[in-house]
Amino acid sequence: MVLKVAKRGDVAPFIVMDVLKAAHDLEVEGASIMHMEIGQPGTGAPQGVIEAAKKALDTKQLGYTESFGIPELRSAIRDHYVKAYGVYVPLERIAVTTGSSGAFILSFIAAFEAGDKVAMASPGYPAYRNILTALDIEVVEIPVGPDTNFQPSPELLAACGEQLDGLIVASPSNPAGTMIDPAGLEALYGYCAEQGIRLISDEIYHGITYVDPAETMLRFGDDAVIINSFSKYFSMTGWRLGWMVLPLDLVGACERLAPNLFISAPSVSQHAAVAVFDCEDELQENLRKYKENRELLLRELPKAGFDKLASVDGGFYIYADVSEITNDSAAFCEAMLKEAGVASTPGVDFDPKNGHRFVRFSFARDPADMAEAARRLIKWRTS
Repeated sequence: MVLKVAKRGDVAPFIVMDVLKAAHDLEVEGASIMHMEIGQPGTGAPQGVIEAAKKALDTKQLGYTESFGIPELRSAIRDHYVKAYGVYVPLERIAVTTGSSGAFILSFIAAFEAGDKVAMASPGYPAYRNILTALDIEVVEIPVGPDTNFQPSPELLAACGEQLDGLIVASPSNPAGTMIDPAGLEALYGYCAEQGIRLISDEIYHGITYVDPAETMLRFGDDAVIINSFSKYFSMTGWRLGWMVLPLDLVGACERLAPNLFISAPSVSQHAAVAVFDCEDELQENLRKYKENRELLLRELPKAGFDKLASVDGGFYIYADVSEITNDSAAFCEAMLKEAGVASTPGVDFDPKNGHRFVRFSFARDPADMAEAARRLIKWRTS
């Protein structure tokens, strides 16, 4: 007897994780690999977080917490918005989640019905597309490129010809690292409000910017869903902790969904994360290293033939147009890994239609590793 397998699992693989596995397999065999594939800080959690985790393990009964998170952490997030943006958020709108992934799942289920149409920029973070597809929500790809700074606009949304139910934006973005200026964010917020489009703002790379600071969509009103994470700027990847700022009309739905789907975010991670907002010196030192890596790669990658690059306004990614080198970014990245010992992510992970012409490099590792990666790439491409 053949048993049924649900079609919702028939989504595209998360290719960057496949690249990571291939890189690790080569390392097991003794190869030296420079990791530019995964969007993970090369630094661990700040020391204050580690100490807070140790204290929690010694003194706390680390059981389930409230589904929206412990009050101390939610209060710290509220205070962060006041300090970082000058925006006050009522505590009842803040929900701590199991990573930003948990926040996406919660918000998508709460905000959209099966068959709804949700737009996202292409290239864009593949988990948006795959989670929505698994939930039977139609993904509307908005093609973006260098001419639009790899970001959507009201004009592009209007031109897509679809009656949209939702829009996901990310500034800084993954994979391109580009940002939307405050006027552009306000225009998108206004367009969505006028058209009845649920706006979800992915702000997980806030804090990692190189020209202007990132602006939160909360600046323009209370109707957008804001999603953030402790994994990127706060360097707590693997602690599986994120948060949402919800509009009031979604609070009740998420309060009911969260305990049924996840119970609560990891308890020890929550207690530890309260301390991260007092670790600004360490976090700024991490940012200094990202800036150093960015400058080095923008200088060195063109020497390897990667000279068509997105603007890298924020985050820790460089999105390179490699169409003059290859028409198969997946095969190109495989060769780069095996022959140069540099792991990178093919653009098809982010853009199924045009990503065969692009490669994403992550520069979140130690500056010495990035310098070695650049040296290898130049040698590989010029020898």
